[in-house]
Amino acid sequence: MKSKIVSRKMAVAIRENLKRRKKVVVFTNGCFDIIHSGHAVYLDRARRLGDFLIVGLNTDKSVRRLKGKNRPIISFRERALLLSYLSPVDLVVGFGDDTPLNLINHLKPDILAKGADYRISEIVGAPEVKSWGGRVVRIPLVKGRSTSQIIKMLNPIDFK
Repeated sequence: MKSKIVSRKMAVAIRENLKRRKKVVVFTNGCFDIIHSGHAVYLDRARRLGDFLIVGLNTDKSVRRLKGKNRPIISFRERALLLSYLSPVDLVVGFGDDTPLNLINHLKPDILAKGADYRISEIVGAPEVKSWGGRVVRIPLVKGRSTSQIIKMLNPIDFK
């Protein structure tokens, strides 16, 4: 199997090729720490919005800045590998910034997908995607499934 885990430069080249072929590219992003059924359903729903799904994945340092010193639970390499094995995911691209804005601006997806727990005004990259004629789609989440909930169940005393 050809690796779905690529550099930003390679992702941009693939995106340009898909654009020439008039394929609809969907982009989503996240930490995806402790991948669970909610992630799988979310990614499937995102992929159904277009022809090709690119997942921006926070690096370990980025996750630590966003989630705290005890995160991620699963390393970038393992999270990327797990995502690459999910059939809805076409590409995985790491990013080290706190937000995916730089990556979004390079990839210029046709559709930006994010969980419905975000309002459109809170979705990083929404104004930019709309500016080039793209759409922003909020995807309903699976109730009761989150990495934070899983961690809390495993270790309720140390959870912050």
